[in-house]
Amino acid sequence: MGGAFLAAAVLARTGGRIGLPTIPLFILAGILLGPHTPGVVLVSDPHDLEMLSALGLVLLLFYLGLEFHLDDLKAGGRRMALAGGAYLALNVGAGLGFGFALGWGTSEALVLAGVLGISSSAIVTKVLVDTGRLGNPETRPVLGIIVVEDVFLALYLAALQPILSGADSLAAALVDGGKAFGFLLLLALAARFGTRLVGRLMATRDDELLVISFLGAAVFVAGVSEWFGVADAIGAFMVGLMLGSTSSGKRILSLVHPLRDAFGAMFFFAFGLSIDPGDLPSVLWPVLLAVLVTLCMNVVAGLAAARVYRFGPGPAANIATTLLARGEFALILATMAAGAGLDERLSPFIAGYVLLLAVLGPLAAGRSHWLARVLPGRKGGGGPGGDETGGAGRTEPVSLVKAGAH
Repeated sequence: MGGAFLAAAVLARTGGRIGLPTIPLFILAGILLGPHTPGVVLVSDPHDLEMLSALGLVLLLFYLGLEFHLDDLKAGGRRMALAGGAYLALNVGAGLGFGFALGWGTSEALVLAGVLGISSSAIVTKVLVDTGRLGNPETRPVLGIIVVEDVFLALYLAALQPILSGADSLAAALVDGGKAFGFLLLLALAARFGTRLVGRLMATRDDELLVISFLGAAVFVAGVSEWFGVADAIGAFMVGLMLGSTSSGKRILSLVHPLRDAFGAMFFFAFGLSIDPGDLPSVLWPVLLAVLVTLCMNVVAGLAAARVYRFGPGPAANIATTLLARGEFALILATMAAGAGLDERLSPFIAGYVLLLAVLGPLAAGRSHWLARVLPGRKGGGGPGGDETGGAGRTEPVSLVKAGAH
């Protein structure tokens, strides 16, 4: 563990001097020091860091919930659903078509629809933090799309599981989907009506007790969410959503910051451990084609979301590039596909696809102003968040400044 932290830190510090984002460097550290590459092997079994990795994902999404206040959901529910629905229709639809075009099979195509269609919540969160865009107007649709995606993937996994396992019971699939949806509804009602009670339970002047309390709440609800068939990350997100609206919200935001950074790095490091570079050449061309499809669909989806929110080309470019990366959900699908005995090319394909977009996503997000120059729309006053350079400039998140986190 100590070696993993230090290796991630050294690579990230070295890359930071030449302007590289930290996410692909953390992943690279996992690849170089994992069991699939020659040389020093710090972690021979990726499962050894499984709990740390899960905690990193939970804290990243908990932090995201703290930033995404209930007022944002109330004010933009309809537009959020439109933007999220458009994003899913374009990307999941393109993924399904791409899967059938490869000719690997129907079950494989359904898996690829999810792989190509769902963004990485963890990487998107880290990109927003690293680029200082949490306070930007276009961040609301980005976060809204993530919420819609998380709701979709909970239902998608529940529906896909009986297909991959060969189950022929539609009733069982409906029960699993209903259980997941019911728990999501319960979390939403708790976030809507239980904030005052939760605030009273969390209220304390002692920072130590506050850290233990919010950490316990986030991890506990994440675990219960997983038991109900809902992604653990969405459970942590909902806890953050509730706590962010309490009187302790700003203190929690400041206290969780170092925890998020430390364990988030372990999430990406553990992701790198699971990748075997030797499997990638056999699926190189399908991976490159899939990346090209995703790039095109994200640009179209970014423009669609910008139109819904009446943004200009700058925010549209920010939305398209921020949501580009794929990650944890794709890896879950790869594991399910391997367990179901599907085409053996799926696992290396998913690994190569996710790795390439995990590298390209943060790089593209930091240079979204290049894309903004060629997108249609008014360059000067393209809606909220637009500016003369395409709206891709760096804006410090207001709540982080107030909390003293930057």
